[in-house]
Amino acid sequence: MADPIRRVVVGVHGSAGSLRALRRGVAEARLREVPVWSVRAWTPPGGEDVDRRCPCPDLTAYWQEHIQEELRATWQDALGGLPPDLVARLLAVRGPAGRSLALLTGPDDLLVLGTGQRTHHFGHGAVTRYCLAHAGCCVLVVPASPLDRHLPRWGPRYRRMIRELTS
Repeated sequence: MADPIRRVVVGVHGSAGSLRALRRGVAEARLREVPVWSVRAWTPPGGEDVDRRCPCPDLTAYWQEHIQEELRATWQDALGGLPPDLVARLLAVRGPAGRSLALLTGPDDLLVLGTGQRTHHFGHGAVTRYCLAHAGCCVLVVPASPLDRHLPRWGPRYRRMIRELTS
């Protein structure tokens, strides 16, 4: 019987939990021999209302490119770059994370999410809960590392430390 999963979609945002989720997503994609998509949802600083009132296409293009750079950095931090043996897609999606991930996935997908320290983007597990309730696919939630509670809030300067401690 063929595996019903056609792709693995991993929600990433740079935390230790999302690095663990990306590693697990890659492992699942290799096991099932399917592509892996890493997805980073984003909203404009100030929110969609501010952007609607005062749209700036140049800033939108800048933010989109910045998110793509963050995605590439996440792959670098989690696995040392994009694996040559796997079809991978890096996707920046504009919108709230939970809703964007739930809308992006279909019934033949596997959605992989990490848990861990709360951040202002993913406060109190809201994205995970939203996806568990609304995604029309299987959702795999990767538990946090016990080290997560001992590390400070995530930021660019902690990426290397996170990678070394969670490997």
